[in-house]
Amino acid sequence: MNIKTETEIQKMRVAGRIAAETLEMIGQHVQPGITTEELDKICHDFIVDEKGAIPAALNYQGFPKSVCTSVNHQICHGIPGPKKLKNGDSLNIDVAVIKDDYYGDTSKMFFVGKPSVLNERLVQVTQECLYLAISIVKPGIRLGDIGAIIQEHAQANRFSVVREFCGHGLGSTFHDEPNVLHYGKAGTGEELPEGLTFTIEPMINAGARHMKILPDGWTAVTKDRKPSAQWEHTLVITKTGCEILTLRKEEDLDFIFNIKNTL
Repeated sequence: MNIKTETEIQKMRVAGRIAAETLEMIGQHVQPGITTEELDKICHDFIVDEKGAIPAALNYQGFPKSVCTSVNHQICHGIPGPKKLKNGDSLNIDVAVIKDDYYGDTSKMFFVGKPSVLNERLVQVTQECLYLAISIVKPGIRLGDIGAIIQEHAQANRFSVVREFCGHGLGSTFHDEPNVLHYGKAGTGEELPEGLTFTIEPMINAGARHMKILPDGWTAVTKDRKPSAQWEHTLVITKTGCEILTLRKEEDLDFIFNIKNTL
């Protein structure tokens, strides 16, 4: 595992803030009738022209766009395109940026108009899964503890955890050790040390966990075509807990770190 210096962590704070600001900015544009391709361009121009950063997804292993946009039953890695969003759609926008050679990586769920009861519940529970995991992160925690708390909460709400994708170490490279699974057994796996930077990004399905990749080679979808949701943050482990490097202004730290007391 690649432990970061304070100088490196500060660079990641800057990159993480840009990624968070991109999600804060794009929300007002998520309206019926807009295409995900148009949303991608707005994000690209904001990252490049206003923030002087690089969209990390663009041309990464051949990915053709600057952000990932995953709609309804798309789990992750959706390629922005010409299809217009419609009322009732749910949408994940996944933003990763590079600034001064360091990465920030985060995603957020959006609703287009009024969501269905199922979609609204799925998105809420998935965010709770992320927050529950964040709330237990501190030096000495084991990877299995993160996976276990996510899996337990998802399954308690009769949802399922996608197992083919995971969180990951992050820093001056996009994907680093460790792999952070979103399912597992508490008390197992490697211990996580202070100074480690990584993402937690649970993908939760309303139906079965099984997925397939579309012919575009990127977009992962649920096999049963039931909706999926994802939330993601980049974290650094501190002496006593963790810091969320991609925190958005709308989020309440007290709520996140005390979420176990509210559920």
